[in-house]
Amino acid sequence: MPKITLPDGSKRDFDSAVSVLSVARDIGEGLAKATIAGKVNGIQVDSSYLIEKDAVLEILTDTSEEGLSIIRHSTAHLMAMAIKELFPEAQITIGPVIENGFFYDIAYQRAFTPDDLKIIEERMKELSEKNFEISREEVSRDEALNLFDKLGEHYKSEIIKDIPDSEVLSLYRQGSFVDLCRGPHVASTGKLSVFKLTKVAGAYWRGDSKNETLQRIYGTAWARKKDMKVYLNRLEEAEKRDHRKLNKKLGLFHFSDEAPGSVFWHPKGWKLFMQLLNYMRKRQDDAGYIEVNTPDVMDRSLWETSGHWFNYRENMFITQTEDERIFALKPMNCPGSVSIYSQGLKSYRDLPIRMAELGKVHRYEPSGSLHGLMRVRHFTQDDAHIYCTENQMESECVEVVSLVLDIYKDFGFDDVVIKLSTRPEKRIGSDEVWDKLEGALISSLKVMGLDYILYPGEGAFYGPKLEFVLRDAIGRDWQCGTLQVDMNLPERFDITYVDETGSRDKRPVLLHRALFGSLERFIGILIENYEGAFPFWLAPEQVIIANITDSNAEYAKKVTKILTNEGFRANCDLRNEKIGFKIRDHSMQRVPFIAVVGDKEKESSTISVRNREGKDLGSMTIDESIAFFSKENTYIKQ
Repeated sequence: MPKITLPDGSKRDFDSAVSVLSVARDIGEGLAKATIAGKVNGIQVDSSYLIEKDAVLEILTDTSEEGLSIIRHSTAHLMAMAIKELFPEAQITIGPVIENGFFYDIAYQRAFTPDDLKIIEERMKELSEKNFEISREEVSRDEALNLFDKLGEHYKSEIIKDIPDSEVLSLYRQGSFVDLCRGPHVASTGKLSVFKLTKVAGAYWRGDSKNETLQRIYGTAWARKKDMKVYLNRLEEAEKRDHRKLNKKLGLFHFSDEAPGSVFWHPKGWKLFMQLLNYMRKRQDDAGYIEVNTPDVMDRSLWETSGHWFNYRENMFITQTEDERIFALKPMNCPGSVSIYSQGLKSYRDLPIRMAELGKVHRYEPSGSLHGLMRVRHFTQDDAHIYCTENQMESECVEVVSLVLDIYKDFGFDDVVIKLSTRPEKRIGSDEVWDKLEGALISSLKVMGLDYILYPGEGAFYGPKLEFVLRDAIGRDWQCGTLQVDMNLPERFDITYVDETGSRDKRPVLLHRALFGSLERFIGILIENYEGAFPFWLAPEQVIIANITDSNAEYAKKVTKILTNEGFRANCDLRNEKIGFKIRDHSMQRVPFIAVVGDKEKESSTISVRNREGKDLGSMTIDESIAFFSKENTYIKQ
């Protein structure tokens, strides 16, 4: 006679073992209809799962994130079933849920085409309409191996061999299709009706470039059509805003096979880069930071001391000299910063020391993961390392969080989610130290009244971290800034300060902090967020002076020089083209303002100004234009 406790604390008694779906039906038919699965004592189970003992039950519906995730996982199986019916020789491998959807990696003799995706999607709809029951069964390792060997699913057999002996193996069946899966799943394929296959890409088996290449088919699935419509519209908008496509009009940068994953900045792109750099320098100066610079290449011994050699080696670029010394291009700036701190005796009166470095770092990313400015191998971090006492640790965290949120507002990002990532399994330092570090981050957020999302086990190997996730103009999330607290590197590098008692062996706490994160990636985010139409203060070109005829060329040059001397990024367009062509061209390049000069403007010492949207702002004297542009040349929040 199991007693079921529901999330609101209410209890229900049953005479015998009862399924999750039956409990839902006992509460109400509406809930039963919406039920996707359940959580029994915190563990996800199918709606058909029988509860035999007293338990705490949460019923998962299609309105919850967990319920939606189960729908997507089940839809991945539906896609695999359709593929096996249409392409019997295909082998299925793994099909996990990802943000907003799912994918399945498939081994097949030829490349899948967009037409294939349409055919697969149509078969999925047919299978959904047939409403096959989805059932779970537990099997022995030998039974599972025999089954998938007979089916010719060699990848599944390989997966089974790597599963620990202690783990229960389960299969899910729907019609003639069977797959190895932990579950849970929806009760039948009829619950899977809102989906779309989005693209196909290459992927290595188990993510290892030494293994064979598979085909990864992506899809999205939702509980309601209106939700999928919103998502697909956002995908379409994101495609339009792709920074690589917009760059063809903007001419900011390019990439080359001669330096994969490294950016070649063009003049306008470099101006934009320097705007960010100078902006960050000013904000850091105002916040009491000092700027330093450290070498790009450092000896292996330094990285051994820091722990990077043993915990991050596969992501580092290594070089060896003729005398067999091994060096590494720095993947992070922290060891160099610690080296600077260690020069000379430090007192508690010197702390906190806020040491900033706009440093170049190099990280080996697999070639298949490189993605424009968003994923590169060579990038600039707006890094800083704060050395403080334990008593200062919480207040310094508060200062950093306050600074990062204020900076994001300058770029129009008011919707920021904070994630707290705690100690990973692979880490350095004692649990006592980790307790202090995690406590400091939590306390600082509580002091500021800020909510956060907990990500257990996702911290860096040397300390827990906060991650700041921005939401852009079309609702996409981007992880940018980070704050990490660390008492392990000071110990490993044996850095100290003299405390109030005169003791010289007191360890400082080290805070690692980046606000933009990667400047390259942040620029990519800005390009897509603004769709290339940067605010005036940030735009690489702020004003273009365009002459109508050659007789106005000297006047255009004069106006350009005056505006440039006033600190504006102004250029003149003296091409032998019609003025309409020039206006369209610079509007396409998202230049904020175009000033037209002809005979009338030359005679009256004025300019005729219009914005990139095509609005005519009328005639202005030079002084009036300077005042107008000065007013525009401010951060968004002001």
